Amino acid sequence: MISYIKKRALLFIILLYIILLFLAGLAEDIELYIVLFTIFYTLLVVLPWLIWQVIRAFRVRKELKQAELQHLKSQVNPHFFFNTLNLLYGTLDKDKELAKEMILKLSDLMRYSIYNGQNELVTLEEEVAYLRQYIDLQQTRFRREIDISMEVDISDEGFKVMPLLFIILVENAFKHGAENLRHGAIIKIAITADKKEVDFQIENNFDPEIKVESGGLGLRNLKRRLELGYPKGHNFRENSKQDIHKARLILKKL
Repeated sequence: MISYIKKRALLFIILLYIILLFLAGLAEDIELYIVLFTIFYTLLVVLPWLIWQVIRAFRVRKELKQAELQHLKSQVNPHFFFNTLNLLYGTLDKDKELAKEMILKLSDLMRYSIYNGQNELVTLEEEVAYLRQYIDLQQTRFRREIDISMEVDISDEGFKVMPLLFIILVENAFKHGAENLRHGAIIKIAITADKKEVDFQIENNFDPEIKVESGGLGLRNLKRRLELGYPKGHNFRENSKQDIHKARLILKKL
């Protein structure tokens, strides 16, 4: 497309120059020839160079944006993976069958993070399946009852989103809620999507006596990725009241 525009622009400039030379010849004015040459040089050399510099600057900016997004995505879930590997180490001697089951589940999650996570967009159905696998492994990992509900209503099949955004909020619900509660842990997730947007809501209870660091790496990662990928197409908010934390993320369709 860019090469096509360049060719058309060059033909237009040459044609304009011929017309101007013809007019200058009629006027028989040497100064006009000089002015026309200057105009022609500017149009043929300087202007295309400036246009190319602007195009190049936009390309570099886009490449830097993509590089930062890839770097941010690579930071997702290390806390969970390391904790699960440590648990596997301690489980191998006690319950080999459980360890095997957890290894298979963990490998599926890592496969998605590595391969699907590198894509610019994935279907919402793929993300939901990934969340279900994550929750399933967490329930196996904790070995205690956690009241988890997940309601999904997707009216527009094939709705695409940036990968590994929702998982950050789900991971936080486990990290700051279920991990610190010996019993009575609750996590509620609701995902709805239509042709225009997806609405992700999650709430969990927590121990109010345990101080939680605000603005951790996961949330900073999420907010920066939203700024880059959904600069004007997202709405994220969270709040805590008594022992309940709620987060909501709305994404417009890209």
